Amino acid sequence: MAKRIDVSGLSAYYGSTRAIEDISMTIEPRSVTAFIGPSGCGKSTFLRTLNRMHEVIPGARVEGKVMLDDENLYGANVDPVAVRRSVGMVFQRPNPFPTMSIYDNVVAGLRLAGVKKKSVLDGVVERSLQGANLWNEVKDRLNKPGAGLSGGQQQRLCIARAIAVEPEVLLMDEPCSALDPISTLAIEDLIGELKSQFTIVIVTHNMQQAARVSDRTAFFNLAGVGQPGKLIELDDTQRIFSNPSVQATEDYISGRFG
Repeated sequence: MAKRIDVSGLSAYYGSTRAIEDISMTIEPRSVTAFIGPSGCGKSTFLRTLNRMHEVIPGARVEGKVMLDDENLYGANVDPVAVRRSVGMVFQRPNPFPTMSIYDNVVAGLRLAGVKKKSVLDGVVERSLQGANLWNEVKDRLNKPGAGLSGGQQQRLCIARAIAVEPEVLLMDEPCSALDPISTLAIEDLIGELKSQFTIVIVTHNMQQAARVSDRTAFFNLAGVGQPGKLIELDDTQRIFSNPSVQATEDYISGRFG
């Protein structure tokens, strides 16, 4: 079931370097929120704080609060592994496990959680691959290596793997940047279908993509090299692209910088 994310006063650090500063926002359930902004402004760093992937990096830390409905993801007794099960992630480049079959890629997370019953796993594989619009293309070769699929199919396999554990939120870090236009369209169509079940957050450098797939758009920027990234504006996507409230947003969208 999709859940709402409320972020308040969040800053993230790499050692003593502050990468993003004092970000607060609400991400609505069953919707797509896009993060846009120039390179180095902290979009991907902020995305990784939403499922505690940021702290995997040595020396990285987070200040502030991230609430998933009424649960503080940075609470003292919260297991980061459980957070990442609830808040799934799809990365920039397709990363299926290279030695695993298509079938084993999809159920990897379930097996880690101790699920062994074949009938359960079979059902999850079919449901997840159908959810990722990949089932009809691979149903006759589930035991073939996932790495043997095309780039677009591999990314949809990674989406199937992410949704197999039934997360509430799906984070996507530039999921189409390594794909051709046809595969990109397939992923964008899939995002539109998945938002009925999940809260989706996508980082993209493609502003046309943000305009096509998202319901709300957040613009991030930084004051200068070495300065922390900040949230400049968050609004309905149509308003961001037609009549933004902040001049810097309009300058970025119109191509004056970035």
